Amino acid sequence: MSGAAEAPAEEGRGRILVIKLGALGDFVQAMGPAAAIRAHHPDAEITLLTSPAFADLAAAAPYFDRIWLDDRPGYARPWALWRLMRRISRAGFSRIYDLQTSDRSSLYFHLLRKPRPQWSGIASGASHPHANPGRDAMHTIDRQAEQLRMAGIRRVPPSDLSWAGGDVARFHLPKKFLLLVPGGSPHRPAKRWPAGRFAQIATLLARRGVTPVVIGGEAERALGSMILNAVPQARDLTGKTGFGDIVALGRLAIHGLGNDTGPMHLIAASGCSITVLYSRESDPGLTAPRGKRVTILSRPDLAQLTVEEVAATLPLG
Repeated sequence: MSGAAEAPAEEGRGRILVIKLGALGDFVQAMGPAAAIRAHHPDAEITLLTSPAFADLAAAAPYFDRIWLDDRPGYARPWALWRLMRRISRAGFSRIYDLQTSDRSSLYFHLLRKPRPQWSGIASGASHPHANPGRDAMHTIDRQAEQLRMAGIRRVPPSDLSWAGGDVARFHLPKKFLLLVPGGSPHRPAKRWPAGRFAQIATLLARRGVTPVVIGGEAERALGSMILNAVPQARDLTGKTGFGDIVALGRLAIHGLGNDTGPMHLIAASGCSITVLYSRESDPGLTAPRGKRVTILSRPDLAQLTVEEVAATLPLG
């Protein structure tokens, strides 16, 4: 709990820091808490500390006045870490909401010079700790909502990305298309449904008059090419879309289908109906997008999941 050296709180005024470094799905699910923090501190200057990859998306959000970037300097660059800590210490924040709640972000609390600002997180000695030993067994959304309740913020809305978007007219897509997200974390291949089955789904879509649109990063270009070669009617946008573009595409698509990966959270937050595929590598009870339009298909090994089972969740009637 707080000690004599802690700075006093200011509910509506002053300066607030929110820490959320990533990953993409976690960042999207933190936008509900960000909205709640903004509502709780309506007159405060709120700064977000995040990773460079999310700078543009964060800058479009209406919850933050400033965006600071943290490239997570390691012990090989102690001067960079020292400069970041000096910057935070000098900024005069009255409260810091650590939504990353990692060992790294907790270390930041201990490296700050005293008197430290109020701190919501899991760092030992925080003024507003998330004091629930079972927090790691909670879904990200529930865990962050409880953390904020313990800091005095009672209501946390769902994440709303209505403010995000991009100019997707440049892609000249047909009116009826479905988003395919066949990629995922490159170091966790077991989280991916076999690529050939995405091609089979694309074939089925084309036969039903629905254009398959493949999205992903540069690393997924080979997957996009493979699906395009199998289904010439498909559109390959891998490596061509920013985060805002994906949200905008989600608003226009009839559905989204993909593995447990960050872009599926963007599509879900756009309001689009989605089907997300989970293997034993991740627990949908902890991280999955939520909502009435979200369908989760889970198998220990995604190779066990058939094309027929996946197709049954798609709006092809």
